[in-house]
Amino acid sequence: MDLVNAQQTRRILDRLVGYKLSPFLWQKVRRGLSAGRVQSVAMRLIVDRERERMAFKVDEYWTVDSEFEKEKIIFPAKLIKIADKKVEKLGIQTEKEAKKITNDIEGSTFNVTSVTKKQVSKSPPKPYTTSTLQIDANNKLGYSSKQTMMLAQRLYETGRITYMRTDSVSLADKFLNETQEYVKINLGSEYAVGVNRYKTKSKGAQEAHEAIRPTDVSEHPDTMQATLEPQEHKIYELIWRRTVASQLPSAKLNRTAVDLTAKHYTFRANGSSIAFDGFMKVYQPSKSKILPDLNEGDNVDAIHVTANQHFTEPSARYSDATLVKTLEEHGIGRPSTYAPTISTIIDRGYVERDDNKKLSPTDIAMIVSDLLVEHFQNIVNYEFTAELEQTLDNIAEGKVEWVPMLEGFYKPFEKNLEEKSKELNREDIMPDKELGTDKETGLPIMLRSGRFGAFIQIGEYTKEDKEAGKPKPKSASLLKGMHFESVTLEDAIQCLSFPKDLGDSGDGNHVMVAIGRFGPYLKCGDTTASINKDYNPATIDLETSKIVLKEAAERKKKMETPIAELGDDPTTKTPILVKHGRYGPYVTDGETNATIKKDIDPETITKEMAIEILIKKRAAPKRAKYKKKK
Repeated sequence: MDLVNAQQTRRILDRLVGYKLSPFLWQKVRRGLSAGRVQSVAMRLIVDRERERMAFKVDEYWTVDSEFEKEKIIFPAKLIKIADKKVEKLGIQTEKEAKKITNDIEGSTFNVTSVTKKQVSKSPPKPYTTSTLQIDANNKLGYSSKQTMMLAQRLYETGRITYMRTDSVSLADKFLNETQEYVKINLGSEYAVGVNRYKTKSKGAQEAHEAIRPTDVSEHPDTMQATLEPQEHKIYELIWRRTVASQLPSAKLNRTAVDLTAKHYTFRANGSSIAFDGFMKVYQPSKSKILPDLNEGDNVDAIHVTANQHFTEPSARYSDATLVKTLEEHGIGRPSTYAPTISTIIDRGYVERDDNKKLSPTDIAMIVSDLLVEHFQNIVNYEFTAELEQTLDNIAEGKVEWVPMLEGFYKPFEKNLEEKSKELNREDIMPDKELGTDKETGLPIMLRSGRFGAFIQIGEYTKEDKEAGKPKPKSASLLKGMHFESVTLEDAIQCLSFPKDLGDSGDGNHVMVAIGRFGPYLKCGDTTASINKDYNPATIDLETSKIVLKEAAERKKKMETPIAELGDDPTTKTPILVKHGRYGPYVTDGETNATIKKDIDPETITKEMAIEILIKKRAAPKRAKYKKKK
């Protein structure tokens, strides 16, 4: 009953926060927003990281690198010391300093002054929990947390893996013994040295399930390719290899560090080789830098010394993997909440994925985060949220009574919410900002917040103007990468310059570049084309625009023209077509669309092959379709 009480306390807490705070945001900011005990903290983490990036000052620095050759083996090394002082402390700030070093070194013969060799042992990884699977799938496969859990769910439903929502790293004795037998037969007795048992270190872990593992270790990933979809297969292979690796011995690596000196400059080369691959036999094969056999006193030639310019970079935006890891480190949320939390803050318009699939906050996220930090601090406080998780764990252990705990949380929360509902209005939370004056009209250029985010507007548009039927003043959306709090007058003028007429396309139509709800685009007659990240809508010229529009028209024509017409399908009695799609070639009978595998040339598809592909697609489990609530 303690576990039951902890679970229902968690659910009640989440509903108290979500159901009470979300309507407050609808009233004070805009409809469709939501707040939550975990999602609001995740959003704040992303917002705080973005502000760190915006405030970051870029600095220039230089490094000196060299390639050396010995016994026909070329290997790289970095300058680490100048006259016994570490380069990282001295700092090489300018090209002039770096070039002085390279010129001084030119033509020198280097002497090996130190060779350090040691063998290190690398322990096998633990089996997957929910969070570590999401982190690895994001880092290695580029899958989002939601995508990973969806694929793992399918594997679980078809009996391929054990339950995928778990924070346990333990494995069943039966499976451990079967794995040792499998390893002995397939990898060799030197890899079957006994079972490895793991214990979850997290104090509050709810170990109701095993770690995520294959249900049958003998089902090697190579034998599953024909029965699994490509993405499912990649997740299964990740789980199989990680689980088997957890039961293999440690790997042994030979690591070598070599110092090479000429005059008063010291370079260091690092390399390693595998003495015994151990768990690396199936998981994370090592790509080692190979060094030649070097001994102290050897002379080595520097064949290429270079000065390289670098710039300091701000902290990277969160990816799914790093956000999950940070939430876990803070002790916020449970394994089952990470994927839906990330999905929710994306669906609510708080967060977008940038071109590198990293999580970037929108303007509305910054507004809501500031509002919650200032007026509902506990809801987005990292320490408070972690303490709340600890309290829930204490309820599960029978150390804390659940009803008084809820009462202690809710009464001050409700009182504060009532006060803020009366005290705050929309204009206080999202005030307009005047950036300057429009030269043509003399009216102020305003930065405002609207239903779809921040936008620029020339002049005011009052309720009276609307009732009088006056035309709306000119307005423009912000360009991608612009944020409400950092927009300048120059940025605003650039946004207002759209739509722009780039000139005659040559066929009587004019090419226009404009900014739409989904980003910048080109329009010429009936043809439109999105402007991708390779081009800047502010600087794109007429000739480039013609090329982009031509490519878009060709793609559209290609997709409309079938690759092959194969006759009627015996099941649906409708024509079978092989077509080009947005995500690659596919077969269709007008009702069922089936992707053609990458290793099959779509032009070689026969009617029999197409029928078989369609039958298999119809027989596949239907994916659930979720409708967004209004």
